[in-house]
Amino acid sequence: MAAPFSTTQSNHARGTEYLQLHDPDLTESQRTVREAISKVCSRFDDAYWLAADRDHRFPVEFHQAVAKDGWLGICMPSEYGGSDLGIAEAAVMVQTIAESGAAYAGASAVHMNIFGLEPVRKFGTEEQKSRMLVPLIAGEERACFGVTEPNTGLDTLRLQSRAVRKDKHYELSGQKIWISTAQVAEKILVLARTTPLEQVKKPSQGLSLFYTDLDRKQVEVTEIPKMGRAAVDSNTLFFDGWKVPQEDLIGEEGNGFKMIMHGMNAERILIAAEALGIGFAALRRAALYAGERKVFGRPIGQNQAIQHPLADSWMQLEAARLMIYQAARMYDQGYETGEYANAAKYLAAEAAFGACERAVMTHGGMGYAKEYHVERYLREIMIPRIAPVSREMIKNYIGERVLGLPRSY
Repeated sequence: MAAPFSTTQSNHARGTEYLQLHDPDLTESQRTVREAISKVCSRFDDAYWLAADRDHRFPVEFHQAVAKDGWLGICMPSEYGGSDLGIAEAAVMVQTIAESGAAYAGASAVHMNIFGLEPVRKFGTEEQKSRMLVPLIAGEERACFGVTEPNTGLDTLRLQSRAVRKDKHYELSGQKIWISTAQVAEKILVLARTTPLEQVKKPSQGLSLFYTDLDRKQVEVTEIPKMGRAAVDSNTLFFDGWKVPQEDLIGEEGNGFKMIMHGMNAERILIAAEALGIGFAALRRAALYAGERKVFGRPIGQNQAIQHPLADSWMQLEAARLMIYQAARMYDQGYETGEYANAAKYLAAEAAFGACERAVMTHGGMGYAKEYHVERYLREIMIPRIAPVSREMIKNYIGERVLGLPRSY
């Protein structure tokens, strides 16, 4: 149930207050999550995240703190250690993490737990759910998500990794790319083709999903040096003859694509919320700096050339926030098509990028210095403009599915 709207002015420095709780449209449940996660995040200051980025070090302590307080399974069933909450609460959680200054380094450290094993929750056997969900939620195991391939990119239906059944196991051969946390993960959710493309009626058929050990004796994991989010690794995977037990197949063989799609809209909503958090973190730093920094005898924030772009960013971020939580509510109520989730991801990424760029420019030369943190936000905010789906593909989706225009690709 939503909290009642206040009839009095309640804007208490919303743009500069650390993880404020004044959004009048939050439900009691969302407000509880934000307050609890804020307390966890307050133990990990900007210096912690600056060091994690500098040292390319996974934020183990943060991951364990979130696990200790029971938040890794926020959307998972309580019988496996989860909280039985929805994507609307999960979005608040990841927005809060990113907004605390953790940015994508913090959000990506827990991201997979929230939506990644949705196929296991929905299509796994009771034995699989107990075996797979419990240790993940408890923070005893970490998992990564293996779908994207170097030769197919967003054309998932034509991925080339093969899985061939051999007695009581499958043998997987192929490559994956941009696999986050593969350096530290014990488990992987991986999609591979069990029936050749030329033998199926539709490209969406013949793909199978496995949740299994990421066995480095059988899988070559190579880290990709990259622009941002250095604390959370991205990798290429190469495997040939990787033996995966039959009991690690999720659902029916050949129905993997249908199962993986159940988590896609949730992922877009969460990615959007994380982008939103970074945008608000950048805006907060910019507003504080603009109020304190004096040039020519006056705060630079008194100049409309500084003030107006920041005000515009707040409006853009708020508009994106309302779209995100509308999409989240619809998802939790069973709405299955993706126009709102996709639009939320697009709008949040664009608004947050603008806020991060303006934060750097507001700081002037110091915006380029790592000690002010906004350059880290700008590097990381490129992620939602590219992944998990590009801006152009979102426009294609809206053009075709909403506007009824001819398919353009």
